[in-house]
Amino acid sequence: MPAMSRFRRDVAAAALACSICMLSAPTALASQDPGGGGSIGGGADPASGTSTSGDASDDGTLSAGVIVYDRSKNGSGNSAGPVTSTTSWTPPACWYAPKYSPAGLKTYLEPIWQAESTGSEWDLQQRNKYEDGGKDPGTYKDFNKEKTGKGYWWDSYVNESFPPGWDKCTKPFFWVDKGDPPPADIENAVTPKVLGELAYNEIRVPGTKVTLAPARTTKVNLPTWAWLDGAAFKPVSVTASVPVLGISATTTAEPVSLKIEPGTPDAQVYPSSGVCEIKNGKIGEPYAKGKAHQTPPCGVRYLRSSGDGTYPLKATITWKIHWTGTGGTGANLPDGTFGATQNVTVQEIQAVNH
Repeated sequence: MPAMSRFRRDVAAAALACSICMLSAPTALASQDPGGGGSIGGGADPASGTSTSGDASDDGTLSAGVIVYDRSKNGSGNSAGPVTSTTSWTPPACWYAPKYSPAGLKTYLEPIWQAESTGSEWDLQQRNKYEDGGKDPGTYKDFNKEKTGKGYWWDSYVNESFPPGWDKCTKPFFWVDKGDPPPADIENAVTPKVLGELAYNEIRVPGTKVTLAPARTTKVNLPTWAWLDGAAFKPVSVTASVPVLGISATTTAEPVSLKIEPGTPDAQVYPSSGVCEIKNGKIGEPYAKGKAHQTPPCGVRYLRSSGDGTYPLKATITWKIHWTGTGGTGANLPDGTFGATQNVTVQEIQAVNH
């Protein structure tokens, strides 16, 4: 019901803020016994490039969660950015993971019931399920207190940029014993696979401004060579883990090709597909003296002047992405792309009359 949803979000925000105060680093999260109470959360360790978050900011600071992201091998720099899937697939917008110990769930739910904003019938159903049950399947006595330290109450988490589908995780709290997998019928309950998909969202790759020769200004019908600094285009990766479950997954992105779009139909690209395959770690070939009229392995030849303006040349890198996780698991994920546009001035070659 709407009142319940609003109240739950407000209380959750307070509870999660409290968990951030209690735990300031992933090492604290890994060593904490959540059985004592409170929500299960973590913090950030800038020195190691790790932070907990379902949706961390670029500087590695966190919102709350039990997922620890290690970004120490990620792309960096002001021009780095996220990849965009080449398919309609997107990483999970919401997921389920451990959130409360028995005492923690009690601390969370009792203020909701006491507020009486969700109706006496609803509150009674919840009390019968989590507090006063235990005899019927799917009900519990005193928030499952007798299993303190032997499992966790799981709940939903949301990507806080609220992409489409963020509100699809509507399952009520459910209990999972330590060592047991989450229920098979609950989509996006954290597993190595889900962690690998969530890490996809955290990948950052270098910017794609290409080096051109001639630089800045080129001439009509003159082959313009294009290449990228191969040293900057190495595989990048992000590791996502849930220390309280002992599972992790590393998602890796590797550059495979550069696509050049000259910004005008009055141009010829090299190769003719406009896609420069990465070979031996190199993206294109740097121009060298004496090659001005040779056909570049990667580049463009403009057929018309840009006049008083410029052409928006777009360079896009395609990254092949896969994940590997706990227990020898792993799979490919959709390729990702990241591009940038730069302005190119094209002038007519001036003839000199004698």
